[in-house]
Amino acid sequence: MRAAPLLLALLLAGCAPGALPGLRPTLMPASAADQARRGAVELAVKGDFAALLGDIEAGGGPALTRAFDAAGVPGTDRPARLLQMQGDLGLYQTNPGALTTALLLWGG
Repeated sequence: MRAAPLLLALLLAGCAPGALPGLRPTLMPASAADQARRGAVELAVKGDFAALLGDIEAGGGPALTRAFDAAGVPGTDRPARLLQMQGDLGLYQTNPGALTTALLLWGG
């Protein structure tokens, strides 16, 4: 049973603030900056959802650039993230919240 404390410590480390960049722990209140960023990303995703999906499928475009910018996704990461989005396009077509969450996670 010596492994139990170590396992517990590892599990709790995942709950520590900053463990998931771009997402805050659920028990901590969101800062004004977090709320503003989330709002901007939701607006970029849901405001022109059809165009955004088209940009993902086409490999880029203005709606996708706006969403990346709102989330703060670094320019050097965008090509890899685009490939991920293209692979998960079926999920995003039915769940704009999943796309919003992915962008928030990838962004700064």
